Amino acid sequence: MAQFSVNAQRFDPYKNFKFRVKWDGRYVAGVNKISALKRITTPVAYREGGDPSTERKSPGQTKYEAITLERGVTHDKEFEQWTNKVWNYGSGLGSEVSLKDFRKDIIIEVYNEAGQLAIAYKVYRCWVSEFQALPGLDASASAVAIQTIKLENEGWERDYEVTEPDEPTFTEPS
Repeated sequence: MAQFSVNAQRFDPYKNFKFRVKWDGRYVAGVNKISALKRITTPVAYREGGDPSTERKSPGQTKYEAITLERGVTHDKEFEQWTNKVWNYGSGLGSEVSLKDFRKDIIIEVYNEAGQLAIAYKVYRCWVSEFQALPGLDASASAVAIQTIKLENEGWERDYEVTEPDEPTFTEPS
């Protein structure tokens, strides 16, 4: 089977530098790094007394690894406002957690080099388990200040409604 069905001439896989993240129906500003989508299924070993010396294995529990989003520090409040739904310091006894809406589904979109949507994943029931508002600051450094959130989640799946785009071909002007 060909790796690309619509663009049979394409040889290279998609690059990892064109992507966007969406939650609450809006794109999140400035995300420049996302950790890998990873799931692990624990093997369960089993052997009956009369079996040969080797064991059989079957799938056990599946765990979805947390996802970390990074972006440069700006005045956008999306990371902090979501984080405050899980724990809002100083909000008063009994109202520190917003149980109604601290979980969100997010969408991670991957684009081809021409900026066309190529692949999307839906990540379900995410919530913020870690928030870094500011990095360590250093007056001698020359770097962008990065903030991060770590999202626990209960699973993800590819959005198969997003199909391979028909990539444009460009011709030299005459």
